[in-house]
Amino acid sequence: MKFYLGTHKPQWLQQTTVPLFVSEMTLRTYKKLPRSIGSWALDSGGFSQLFLRGGWPVGSEQLYIEHVQRYRDEVGNMEWAAPQDWMCEPVMLAKTGQNIQQHQEHSVNNFIELRTLDATLPFIPVLQGYTLSDYIACATIYTRRGVDLVGRVGVGTLCRRQGTKEAELIVRTLACILPKAHLHVFGAKVTGLPHFGSVIGSADSMAWSYHARRRPALPGHTHKNCANCLEYALTWYSEVLQCLHNA
Repeated sequence: MKFYLGTHKPQWLQQTTVPLFVSEMTLRTYKKLPRSIGSWALDSGGFSQLFLRGGWPVGSEQLYIEHVQRYRDEVGNMEWAAPQDWMCEPVMLAKTGQNIQQHQEHSVNNFIELRTLDATLPFIPVLQGYTLSDYIACATIYTRRGVDLVGRVGVGTLCRRQGTKEAELIVRTLACILPKAHLHVFGAKVTGLPHFGSVIGSADSMAWSYHARRRPALPGHTHKNCANCLEYALTWYSEVLQCLHNA
């Protein structure tokens, strides 16, 4: 399993070879983009977009394509990019006023639209839902639309449930029914990975920043806490890898 370190500091792309997961919401603010020295993946910022604005703007696909083209060419080493998908937590449904099936249709339609606009960009399909049957239904929608769920396939709307038996059942079932997919679990929790890490291809987490805000800064550091600190993030990342190795 490949583990991506989530970061809100795009400049880290030129400071570490650890695989990074970087949000488009922060990267888009850079006039001069950092040049990556390691592999990385792009988060579309879908959670923030839906939570703050209740959906993606109509016609935003072309602008997103242009941004991703720029990241591919100027940052380099981009392994894959998330589409403009729609999460299915109850809070998100309340924000959009739509139901799970509509969010799934939006997610599938967006992936197909992005791939149609530029088939050279490494967008991945993302399965969205809330219950196991929802995720299976979403996989069926992709299949009916002619999308082969092989290679990297994202699994969304699990970040707050990954320490539960329900999340483990969802991930393990999807891994079983999609044997050619290398599942990526978004927003992974350290408590959940030991339960299903062996059946997925990759995961990401930015939990280090949450932890750092609630703990004293590392010895010798002058900032109030290490919520924006690369050294703290890399130390946390190494500890997670060691825990997974020992699990």
